[in-house]
Amino acid sequence: MDQWHQPPTGDVYLHVRVLLGMVVGLGMTHLLRHFARMVVHPTTVRIYWIHLVWVFSMFLFLLHFWWWEFHLAAIHAWNFNLYLFVVIYALLLYLLCALLLPEQLDDYAGYREYFYSRKGWFFAVMAVVYVVDYIDTAIKGGAYLHSFGIEYPIRNISYVVLCLVAMRTSRVWFHAAFAVASVLYQLSWIARAFETL
Repeated sequence: MDQWHQPPTGDVYLHVRVLLGMVVGLGMTHLLRHFARMVVHPTTVRIYWIHLVWVFSMFLFLLHFWWWEFHLAAIHAWNFNLYLFVVIYALLLYLLCALLLPEQLDDYAGYREYFYSRKGWFFAVMAVVYVVDYIDTAIKGGAYLHSFGIEYPIRNISYVVLCLVAMRTSRVWFHAAFAVASVLYQLSWIARAFETL
């Protein structure tokens, strides 16, 4: 075996984490840049509070994902399929950020109109994220999956079902309740399951 095909001797996890950090960093930058634009030019675009709650939710999601990714240090046998799966997960999170905050709103009266016109895409990708999240957790082994108890599969199934409903309805009360409940649950889940590494 020549030197190019020998197993890596360095820290593989560090190599993976650099790329994940770049993707998460791009997502955070995207959210913060567009939020700053709303603050600096409040009359240019009409904000919508439910949309802003989802923006905050994605900010939390990215922070949580980056914090949680430290657990990948425990994986010693990395392969390309696992690497690709984790990178796709990170890219899906970035895609959610891009769908929430487009570069231009020229064709829309404001974020309210934009949010409801693109809700199908946003919630479809979010449903996929929760399916991928479950698969990602299962890949880490049965013991790790079961360490979250019955709440974890119920959480993921509930999010997928709620996302499917959100794709189809424009009822303000539903979107308001889903957005606020999602943020509150995220904060609770982080505090209970991931407060410390």
